[in-house]
Amino acid sequence: MHTTDFHHILVVDDDTRLNALLKKFLSNQGFVVTTAASVAEAQELCTLFQFDLWILDVMMPVTTGIEFLQQARQTDNTPVIMLTALGETDNRIKGLEAGADDYVAKPFEPKELLLRIKAILKRAGVEEGAKPLGLTFGDYHFTPATLSLSYQNIPVSLTSSEQQLLAMLAQSPNTVFSREDIAEKLGLAATEGRAVDVQITRLRKKSPDLARFLQTVRGQGYVLRV
Repeated sequence: MHTTDFHHILVVDDDTRLNALLKKFLSNQGFVVTTAASVAEAQELCTLFQFDLWILDVMMPVTTGIEFLQQARQTDNTPVIMLTALGETDNRIKGLEAGADDYVAKPFEPKELLLRIKAILKRAGVEEGAKPLGLTFGDYHFTPATLSLSYQNIPVSLTSSEQQLLAMLAQSPNTVFSREDIAEKLGLAATEGRAVDVQITRLRKKSPDLARFLQTVRGQGYVLRV
C-alpha cells in the first residue's frame, strides 16, 4: 500500500458497487476515502469533514451532482471531478460551468482517474508530502503526517503501536478491520488476536469518549466510526 499522502476524498455515487470499488482502489493508493450514495448523505458528511477532493456522479435521484456542486460552490472551493455515464459535450460543459475541475465519462480506467486526481491536487496546491488536513471525529483530530491525536486541541499521548493502529483505522473510516489485518499492520503474528484486543483496549482508555468511535464489530473486528 502506498503511504505518500492521506488526502481525504469524497466519492458520491448512487451506484454502491462503484463506490466500493473506488474506495478499495483509492485506499490502496494511500488516500482516505469516504463514500456517499446520495447528495443528502454527502452534504451531511461535508459538515463533519474537510475533504481534499470530491468525485461526483452527475445523475443521482432527488438532487443531481451538478445541482449539488452549484449549491456548494457558493461557499466551498474543494476540487471536483464529475463522474458520469453521460459523455456528451453538453453535459460535460454543464459540469464545468457548475464549477467542476475535471470530467470523466463512465466506463473509465481507474489508473486514468488516479492521474487526474493527482493532477488536480497538484494544481490546487495539495502536493504529496504536504501536511494533510487529517481526520476529525467528535472532539478528536488525528493528523496522519505526524501520527498525532488531539482531544479538544489537547495532545493525547500515544505509543508507537497505538499510533500505527489509529493510522490504519483512520485511513479507511467506517471500514471494519479484522484482528488478522490489524495484527499484520502492527507486526504481530496472525494468531495474536488477544494482543490486538489489548492494544484496542489501551487506546480506548487514552482519552474520554474514544471508545464511542473505536467500536467492536462482533465476529468481524474493529472499526473507527465517524
